[in-house]
Amino acid sequence: MSSSTGTILLVGASRGIGLAMAAQFLTKGWHVVGTVRGARRTALHDLADAHDGQLQIETLDMTAPDQIAALRDRLSGRTFAMLFVNAGIANRYPMQTIGEVSTDDFVQVMITNALSPMRVIESLDGNVAADGLIGVMSSGQGSIANNQTGMRELYRGSKAALNMFMRSYAARHAGSAQAMVVMAPGWIRTELGGPDAPLAIEDSIPSLVDVLLVKQHRPGLEYLDYLGRTVPW
Repeated sequence: MSSSTGTILLVGASRGIGLAMAAQFLTKGWHVVGTVRGARRTALHDLADAHDGQLQIETLDMTAPDQIAALRDRLSGRTFAMLFVNAGIANRYPMQTIGEVSTDDFVQVMITNALSPMRVIESLDGNVAADGLIGVMSSGQGSIANNQTGMRELYRGSKAALNMFMRSYAARHAGSAQAMVVMAPGWIRTELGGPDAPLAIEDSIPSLVDVLLVKQHRPGLEYLDYLGRTVPW
């Protein structure tokens, strides 16, 4: 499938990294189906107004299995060149050690960052082209090998779990012609990344999208950063 005529299903596109990804794909001539969590107007709606007919907005709270099933029903018969799940959260006190994290925070972060993206993929992978791409937004902090400092331990653990689940998914689909990827976008100044992050969105996302466009032609699972470099598991 030509990279200039594809359609991406982008989960978590209302703001920050997801919104920037949607905008970048649109500038490259792609069609985008982007999800938002609620009914209120978002910046993604403004983007849709500026790209008449090129951007479709769907509602999805991916932590609600019934909403995933409803989205699958609405998209029945549609085929996408890419499915990419971007959504994720940090806990309220990100610098807590794992022993200090409350059970409620642990459950919320793990469900949102590790379980829910995989539920989306397991439910919607039938809508991805046989030679398409399935990806999730991980983090360099999900690398076990690169963890030399600790800290942000719940967030790190949730992304490491996501990476492991994607490894399991890829193992169950060994021999598939599909490309699979867990992406590390870099530490970016967003609501999630905070004001001290070294990268602006424009430093990362255009390159990250280019990495995805190249990766879609390379079957199998890889853990890549926004410059296309391999991240150790």
